[in-house]
Amino acid sequence: MIELLRNRRSIRKFTSKKITPEAIETIIEAALRAPSSRGRNPWEFILVDDPQILDKLSTSKQHGSEFLKNAPLAIAVCADSTKSDVWVEDCSIAAIVIQLTAVSLGLGSCWAQIRDRQHGSVLTAEGYIQELLALPEHIKVECVLGIGHPDEEKLPVPAEKLQRDKIRYNLWT
Repeated sequence: MIELLRNRRSIRKFTSKKITPEAIETIIEAALRAPSSRGRNPWEFILVDDPQILDKLSTSKQHGSEFLKNAPLAIAVCADSTKSDVWVEDCSIAAIVIQLTAVSLGLGSCWAQIRDRQHGSVLTAEGYIQELLALPEHIKVECVLGIGHPDEEKLPVPAEKLQRDKIRYNLWT
């Protein structure tokens, strides 16, 4: 597991190579096995491989979703907000499980935050995606993950650059 964490980087450039059905099935299984508070499993996953929808997803927020245009697969990580008060946390856990599974399969991924982001001056990114993907109102969108074969190489963050000052034992001081 530590090797997956060391090698996971945000990949925003993908080759045009399709993801195999077996790899997609593994990603789906991983998502459905993600931990969830009280076993409520509020998450819902919309897999998108249609180039026209991917193009529209790439404009879902003002900055930081452009990479979705050339991803062969995007996964909208959503939740039924009526099932759990901690759907944001459950979706976040599921999203990182998906990203680590992608790394284990030799794929790259990047997270586009959607919740609490704007599409434009009036419409939220979430509202835009709810409309685009025909989601019911109670289905909320945490993020969209772009997944594909990396077309860029990023080295792991060196151990000496880890922010060890963020670690404390027992008390803050």
